[in-house]
Order: sequence, then structure tokens, then C-alpha cells
Amino acid sequence: MTLYVLLGPTAVGKTELALQIAEILGSPILSCDSRQIYRGMEIGTAAPSAEQQRVKHYFVGTHDIGDYYSAARYEQDVLLLVEELKGSHQSLLLTGGSMMYLDAVYGGIDDIPSVDTEVRETLRRRLADGDIDRMRSELHLLDPEYYHTADTRNPKRVVHALEVCYSTGRPYSSFLTKKRKQRPFQIVKIGLRRERRELFGRINKRVDAMMEAGLLDEARRLYPFRHENALNTVGYKELFRYLDGEWELPFAVEKIKKNTRDYAKKQMTWFAHDNEIKWFHPDEREEIFQMLK
Repeated sequence: MTLYVLLGPTAVGKTELALQIAEILGSPILSCDSRQIYRGMEIGTAAPSAEQQRVKHYFVGTHDIGDYYSAARYEQDVLLLVEELKGSHQSLLLTGGSMMYLDAVYGGIDDIPSVDTEVRETLRRRLADGDIDRMRSELHLLDPEYYHTADTRNPKRVVHALEVCYSTGRPYSSFLTKKRKQRPFQIVKIGLRRERRELFGRINKRVDAMMEAGLLDEARRLYPFRHENALNTVGYKELFRYLDGEWELPFAVEKIKKNTRDYAKKQMTWFAHDNEIKWFHPDEREEIFQMLK
């Protein structure tokens, strides 16, 4: 069994090429997008259209906005699905750009204990109330080892570490072994990249297209759930500030473009450390298809 992974930064052009690869392989598409799993976020996450779903997709629109989901659960779900499909498929295609989710599939992530629901809700409320600075201080006290190595500017990292600390009574870092797990299938990584100026131009155009497709109306529908983790996402959080009256709409749209470009740069930096990726420009389709043979 071979698992082909088509990856790359946002807006690079994975969607259409993934459909072609899946049809060549006779494979469904396993989405690796940490936000496309949620229902109701189709425009803002560039979820596959009805026409694009001529190829069966997994992990798209399977959860409600308030559902808890994580890279650890994604790892388990993908492994179970691969085991289920291997009898009928010699090859499968996984595609996306969610970095932690991809890493979970490649070599697994540490087995972190389940988090107490009451603890999670308490910390969510505190984050929504703007208590992040005090939460950082608590993490420094409870787990200084993790505090000094983690990106504590990312509230999700801080909150998740505190969830584990308070639920287990142990430092979050004590569960991090960083041991790579073996997989019962071969992984072939195909990366798509464009020159930065070209990619950023595509990002700007895609944001404009999303706005024309009704992203603002989608954000209005989701506004009552704006404190859910699923909506702490580029595209929605900027429009929520417009809906809160903090920003003018043109400014919010420009912030979406900038924050999307920043996210793409982060993705490119992350992928650059993986020497198993074979890189192509999206227009090099024949070379990519040759790899499948």
C-alpha cells in the first residue's frame, strides 16, 4: 500500500491536481485540512465544491463547529480508514497543508491523555475573556520546560498545554517523547510550490473571490459561535472584528490577505525542513503523473 501525499502552501493549486491524481490512482481523497472537517465553513476553507466531489472525499464537513478535534484524533482516524481501504486500493491520496496533521500521519504524535471537559470549557472561557497573559504565567509555573520551548505567542499552544496540566496533574512536557512511529504503508510526498510573488498574487485573488462568493454572509452566520476554536481562523477572525465594529470592511479584507500570506510563509518554512518531499511547480503535471507510475 502506498499513501501519496500532495502538499503545499495555501492557494498553491492542490485542489484540481488532487482530483486528477485521485482519478489516475482510482483513489478517494483524504483531506488534510484542520478546518475543512467542520460544517458551515465551506467558503472560508475553500472546501471542495459539489462538482469537485465527483471524487469521494473523506474528512470534509464531518464535524460541527463546536466539536473538539485534534491532530491526535486525525492520526487515529486516518490509520483506521487506510486499514479499511487497503483491501480495495493499492494506492491512496491524502492532500492538504495542515502541518501538524501531516506530521501526525507521517510518524504519529505523542499519546496525550484525554482532557477533562470542564477544564477545557473553563480555559476556553478564560481565553475568550482575554486572560491569555495570566494563562502564560500559569504555564510558566506549571511546566517551565514546555514554556521555554513552545511558541507561547500562539494561544492554542498555551491553552492545550494547560488543559493537560490541569487534567492530569503532570507537566505537559512529560508526555512528549518525540518518538517516530512506523507505518504499515509507504509514504510518497509530492510538494507543490510557486515563486513567492506568484503565490501571493494567487492568495490575494482567492480572497477577493471568497468575498464575492459570500464569505461575509458566511461569517455573519457563524458570528454567534465566534469563540469556538474552529473559528480562530484566518478569514473569519478578521471579519468578526468588522462585525464587532472595530474595523472597516476594506481594512478587514486586506488583513485577511496579509494573514493568509503570512500563513503561507509559515507553511513553506515548515515544509522546507522535510527532505523527503519531491517538489514540483503545479504546471509540471506530466512529471508528477510519471511519479505515480
